[in-house]
Amino acid sequence: MAGMLMKMACMVVACMVVFAPHAEAAITCGKVASSLIPCLTYLKGPGGIPPPACCAGVKGLNSAASNTADRKTACDCLKRSYNSSPGIVASTAASLPSKCGVNIPYKISPNTDCSKIH
Repeated sequence: MAGMLMKMACMVVACMVVFAPHAEAAITCGKVASSLIPCLTYLKGPGGIPPPACCAGVKGLNSAASNTADRKTACDCLKRSYNSSPGIVASTAASLPSKCGVNIPYKISPNTDCSKIH
């Protein structure tokens, strides 16, 4: 019986080690904000071509949001950032992912219902 408990304990520890990096990789609003800081001037302007650093941030954020929970968090953070940064042009924000060659499952808008993202 003690041998079986020891094996179970080892299995639990092994699972914790394997899955711990995934838990740390979760999206935070800080990560969203820092990824999109290079886009702020672009988002408040007439559009055109986003700066390379902006697109790098968008692509990195898209890669980091690899599951539904992360995508919902990123969406909520984008909405908060949008609402706290007056002067963002709605059409420019909505077209940013496609201009950077990224496909996201929702529109960047203060009206997006992030709870419906999959």
